[in-house]
Amino acid sequence: MTYRVCFVCTGNICRSPMAESVFRARVAEAGLDDRVEVDSAGTGGWHEGDGADPRTVSVLEANGYDGTHTARQFQPSWFARLDLVVALDTGHLKALRRLAPAPEDAAKVQLLRSFDPVAGDDLDVPDPYYGGMDGFEECLEMVEAASEGLLAAVREQVEGQAA
Repeated sequence: MTYRVCFVCTGNICRSPMAESVFRARVAEAGLDDRVEVDSAGTGGWHEGDGADPRTVSVLEANGYDGTHTARQFQPSWFARLDLVVALDTGHLKALRRLAPAPEDAAKVQLLRSFDPVAGDDLDVPDPYYGGMDGFEECLEMVEAASEGLLAAVREQVEGQAA
């Protein structure tokens, strides 16, 4: 059985494709890529069909990650096939929970930084879109920091499915 994770930000060109690429790499490193499917989407469809922001691609590729991406908008019907929906900030969390067709679907939505034990109280990954490259680099650092805890949580779920 495949465990499905979807990362969601606003336009699906900065934060969520970065999280998707980093987490897909972590899943592959852990040898779980045959059991865990990773993708991303945006709460809005403004950039649907576009690639990731060139700054996202640059930061990803400079750090050894895949920068290939096509933006899309999250659809409420996807809750039925997803096991975990990872929001990049509290605005996305609220929007996704409102879209959820049932309480059990809303419960699938978690904040990415909630998986980072040292994140503190501010669990938002700031939107780097209107800033410079330093914002994209900071975004990558936050994504990488949360990915270890997220991988542990997903591994626990995947191993529970196999039992």
